Amino acid sequence: MTRDEFGAAVVAQTDRMYRIAYTLLRSDADCRDAMQEAALRAWEKQHTLKDERYFATWLTRILINACHDIGRRRQRVAALEDLPEPSVPPPDPTLSMALAALPEKLRLPLVLHEMEGMPYAEIARTLRVPQTTVVGRIHRAKVQLRKELTV
Repeated sequence: MTRDEFGAAVVAQTDRMYRIAYTLLRSDADCRDAMQEAALRAWEKQHTLKDERYFATWLTRILINACHDIGRRRQRVAALEDLPEPSVPPPDPTLSMALAALPEKLRLPLVLHEMEGMPYAEIARTLRVPQTTVVGRIHRAKVQLRKELTV
């Protein structure tokens, strides 16, 4: 993959990367840092990509790892309660709060499937869990969201 092809492939994933990073980090600055870190790591490790058809899945996994690294660093620096709220208000505050209340292991597969349109198999590869686990987590996330939103 040439530099231009790599750059174009990363740029094509920018919106998706931001939404996934925001799901995990809830901070615009941290999301941008994670995206930049993921792009750099992907460029440095592009030789590990076995099949270019899975570039988006591969890049998403790198982004999730970068988000977790930033989250760990952030926890050492400040408590979550001390962090400011995001500057951009969510489209539906009730849904956003209900999503935020979900544990990450349920929230992330739900967002990847419903908002990003990823199929179950790709989510399973990205999160490195069996596909049946992905299906179950998405189902449990929907059940919990229904409970939260109907109360």
